[in-house]
Amino acid sequence: QRILRLAEMCRRLETEEEKVLPFYPSSLAEWEQQDARRVLEETPSEPLARAMQDYVGLERFWQRFNKVKLDEVALERARAALASRNRQLRELLQQYLAGAALSRKALSNPHPL
Repeated sequence: QRILRLAEMCRRLETEEEKVLPFYPSSLAEWEQQDARRVLEETPSEPLARAMQDYVGLERFWQRFNKVKLDEVALERARAALASRNRQLRELLQQYLAGAALSRKALSNPHPL
């Protein structure tokens, strides 16, 4: 109940894009979506299925939670890629500066050849 209340409170803070666009577009055909809706509307006969109906309200929460986790993983991978690229650029810069320092020393000698 607490999570559902917090989700309702957070709904007001959503951006327009989050309110309008679903997080996961369905890959089902229209007739498959209709079948799924029909099955969800039926009263389940199994005890476990009846218990799961109590948690249908949390589906949106889990969608958001999973989206955040996926975003977190994507950002971590992007950060790692940027750190690797930064390390490569620093090495190239060090090589360039080392080469520039050597050429200045070589040029300052009276007879470089």
